[in-house]
Amino acid sequence: MQIYVCVKHVPDSAASITIIDDTGIDKNITFLLNPFDEHAITQATKIRDSKTEEGIPNSEVIAVCLGPDDAQNTLQSALAMGADRGILIQTSENHDSIFTAKALKAAIDQDGTVDLILTGKESIDTEGMQTMFRLGALFDFSVANSIVKLEIEDGHAIVDHELSGGIVNTYQMSLPCVIGAGKGLNTPKYPTFPDIVKARKKIIKKIALADLNIEDSSASMTIVKLEPLQQKRNPVEIKGDAGQIAEQIVQILKQEAKVIS
Repeated sequence: MQIYVCVKHVPDSAASITIIDDTGIDKNITFLLNPFDEHAITQATKIRDSKTEEGIPNSEVIAVCLGPDDAQNTLQSALAMGADRGILIQTSENHDSIFTAKALKAAIDQDGTVDLILTGKESIDTEGMQTMFRLGALFDFSVANSIVKLEIEDGHAIVDHELSGGIVNTYQMSLPCVIGAGKGLNTPKYPTFPDIVKARKKIIKKIALADLNIEDSSASMTIVKLEPLQQKRNPVEIKGDAGQIAEQIVQILKQEAKVIS
């Protein structure tokens, strides 16, 4: 079973981001494997291991990334978490989800036969939630995002799709399909030191983006401007005895924060 996991090289959320020329950021910061993709890698390895136990030969997990040369570190993280090998589509530019999906499909088509594609439910930098749907459209595969439960049975994927308010819908999807992993799907399996050492011996195939001969799209998305988030806070002193203060806090939680009713 060939399981492809599309991963993204993203800035560390704890890093201090500096905007450059209104549309870019200073990249002299730490980049890492997109946290939601950790759930996708973990689930892919679980499926591979279960298929191996069932006697299905040659099951493997392949991590695929579109990014700069140092995105190899992100793929190394995926390999340390259990992926069998990696594919790096090399580019020095930032690409929108339309082009990214085309590049990922081209690399996967070049590599082998798809049985299942996993991604994280979103990336923490752009939060677009579009690439998996565009990838599914290009392959003509069914797509489900924010998945919190996944079972593979008789050529189908049985998934629980989590909506807001705790609502969960269950779907049956024919394989191959595209699955966006949510946080509730599993607890990521973080690598041990031996895992990291073993990952260094695994293969990462590098593909120049130009070699994929991707046709230009009639549609595209461009970043017009980036602006830092400015949070304005207006502290208000709460006065009175303990009972009065408690009453005022309750009213704030009801009327302003709207977290209780």
